Amino acid sequence: QFPGFDDLYCKFCFVYGQDWVPTAGLEEGISQITSTSDVSPTTLVWNFPIDITFKSTNPFGWPQIVLSVYGPDFFGNDVVRGYGAVHVPFTPGRHTRTIAMFVPESTSRLQQFTSWFTGRRPEFTDPKVVAQGEGREVTRVRSQGFVTISFNIMTKDLKKLGYDVSSSDMQSPSLGPVPQGLHKY
Repeated sequence: QFPGFDDLYCKFCFVYGQDWVPTAGLEEGISQITSTSDVSPTTLVWNFPIDITFKSTNPFGWPQIVLSVYGPDFFGNDVVRGYGAVHVPFTPGRHTRTIAMFVPESTSRLQQFTSWFTGRRPEFTDPKVVAQGEGREVTRVRSQGFVTISFNIMTKDLKKLGYDVSSSDMQSPSLGPVPQGLHKY
């Protein structure tokens, strides 16, 4: 949902820890351009499937998906309309997440006017910084839109590694200790 914007497309990439390895699928990609409809003038639908498989023996650095939404400005230049990130759910099943999107802002009125006039708006050179905390505290941003993403998660051999994500956990996930001193992640 990006009220006031149309003809948007979405880029995605994954950010994960050093113990994680993608074994199948694409780590990054781009969707088609979508437009609003008369029925729902604020909703844009990409219906763009993303398929990836990760392997790890350590939950540290659990994968996150980073989204960057782009669209034309008043002059027809493609500019960023929003950045956002969310962790991939850790329990098997179908999950829906709504990601609040944001855009970086110039620090002064002169920079804002110059960037609008030239079509060179502030944007990250590497969108993966959205999923990292380092250096983000000095970035000025403005909220702009939401993206809802549906996940279908399958896990394998987590019990062998000492992690319990049984069906009872899916009803009310808890991060408390499990018997025998094992923790859920």
